[in-house]
Amino acid sequence: MMLTAVRPSPAGISPKAPGTTQAMACAATLTAAGVAGAAALVTADRSAEWGRDPFGWFWLGMLVFTLPAVWWAGRRGTGPLLRVAVLVAYACFTYLPKLLRNPTGPRYHDEFAHWRQSRGILLDGHLFDPNPIVRVIGDFPGLHATVAAVSALTGASVWRAALLVLIAAHVLVVLGVAVLAEEIWRDRRTAAVAAIAYTLNSSFLFFDTQFGYESLAIPLMIWTLVALLRAMADRGAGWILAALVLAAATVVTHHLTALGLIAIMIVFSAAITGRRGAAPAAWTGWALTVAAAGLVTGWLCWVAPKTAGYLDPYLGKALGQIAGLVHDSGSGGRTLFQQSVAPWWEQKAAFAAPVLALAAMIPAAWRLRRRRAADPLRRGFAAAALAIGLCYFPAAVLILTPSGAEGARRSWAFSYLGIALVVAPLVVALLDRAARVAGPALVALVAVMLVGNTAAGMNPSYRFPGPPAYGSDTRSLTPEVVAASNWLRATQGRDLRIVADRYAGLIFGSSGGQFPVTGSVTFPTYELYLAQPGTPVPPALIAQLSSWNFEYLIVDRRMAREVPEIGIYFETNEPIRHNGRPAFTLGQLTKFDHLPWTIKIYDSGDIAIYRFDFEVAS
Repeated sequence: MMLTAVRPSPAGISPKAPGTTQAMACAATLTAAGVAGAAALVTADRSAEWGRDPFGWFWLGMLVFTLPAVWWAGRRGTGPLLRVAVLVAYACFTYLPKLLRNPTGPRYHDEFAHWRQSRGILLDGHLFDPNPIVRVIGDFPGLHATVAAVSALTGASVWRAALLVLIAAHVLVVLGVAVLAEEIWRDRRTAAVAAIAYTLNSSFLFFDTQFGYESLAIPLMIWTLVALLRAMADRGAGWILAALVLAAATVVTHHLTALGLIAIMIVFSAAITGRRGAAPAAWTGWALTVAAAGLVTGWLCWVAPKTAGYLDPYLGKALGQIAGLVHDSGSGGRTLFQQSVAPWWEQKAAFAAPVLALAAMIPAAWRLRRRRAADPLRRGFAAAALAIGLCYFPAAVLILTPSGAEGARRSWAFSYLGIALVVAPLVVALLDRAARVAGPALVALVAVMLVGNTAAGMNPSYRFPGPPAYGSDTRSLTPEVVAASNWLRATQGRDLRIVADRYAGLIFGSSGGQFPVTGSVTFPTYELYLAQPGTPVPPALIAQLSSWNFEYLIVDRRMAREVPEIGIYFETNEPIRHNGRPAFTLGQLTKFDHLPWTIKIYDSGDIAIYRFDFEVAS
């Protein structure tokens, strides 16, 4: 007995508890994986900058952290606090690709607009100023006011304040999905699996991490749903108030997310309507849905009435292109990955991802039908999640049209929530029954879904840095354009009305502080550039420019040498066809040197700035 007795520990030292050992092992594993993953991601970005293949290094970096994080989050023995810590670590790591992509300032098209809007609030204190880059942004100041407030309180720059807000929002997305799943399934392990599954959607790594209003609106929407479900479960009046406050915050932050929120609230409320014993919950759900819908309607009608006109052309054109596909007319279609530099295995994974999602949803739906929860609320919530998840698959049709592709990508942040909630219980059941077989299969599934969805959601030029490229929304920021915009602001002032192409307009309209117009059907400023030397510019356009007090013209002579990377010179509906060749001649772009009503005031080689003198033109 004496030989087998446990000797007492030295004074003040106690044996390590199993939970402590587990936490230390998890911390050591994820720290090592995080360092290795970050190193691989940095290597991928440096490879892209030097024109080498970045894809292998990128996915090695992502998977070397993702797979052990998934294992720790989904294993049965992980404690609740440790599981939360793993999800937070995973959320922070998955923000790293976007952070490394542009750590010092905006690069994506919409980021320039949001950066300008936030900076304007910080400088001038005006919430609803018009934005020249994306015209409806000023009507939804939730993100910009938050970033400006953080910048003012911390003394950080607008960009660094934005990063603080966006990283916090990214973490709240992961935790919010986990809390929402736990509300339905009453199991923390299933909740963690659902959170991981949601992060496989195509918007998670890059689109919903950019400096854009979606990045804050999505977590607000998810936590509104958490408050909705808890209010419907009669957890107290506090959750009713929380649902209303969060819904209002979503409304003032982003139009599409607010509309998506109302649609999802309707699905959840309808799913429990008529169920025995669920009448009070249904009344609460419908009351909150109607209240939230009233907030959305009121905001869109009285504060942001331009939103409908902004969204309508995209929807109408997408529906027309879908009709062309249905009738086999060939009009409106697009070829996926046409001229893409993505490797073949990324492209194959992109096509496989929706097929695998459908293959997971079918048995998950069958299991949901056979194993109904005793609680009518939980049964209704699960049915609602299934209905939301099924909306993912019709959106795949929209990806085949140029105008609908953008809407399809944006919809996946909503529909994938339903997929994650429905598939998570099936994953846990498979791990419990046949871990040795299911574990490796699920690891492979996670890898394919993560790679495929990301490849389908973002072009390589958005995901990786690289040399400057004319006509790129992410690589149009060149020292020459920046110097020209700074010169105009320093010598002529801010808030000048200028005519520019899409890419010069991004820089002059953001860091330059000007109000560029890049053309539209009703204001075709691109006709200035299209006019041939010796041919008069349409007098109606000159009169329109004069009456609206436009003062300067920006000319980028690269338009005569290069085709835009994304195929657009000015705007999506421009009547300019290039067929792989530059749409302009040098004569068209230098004719302004000889016109009496355009006076050159700046020339750096590629970028020229002219001042209008419409008195001479008349």
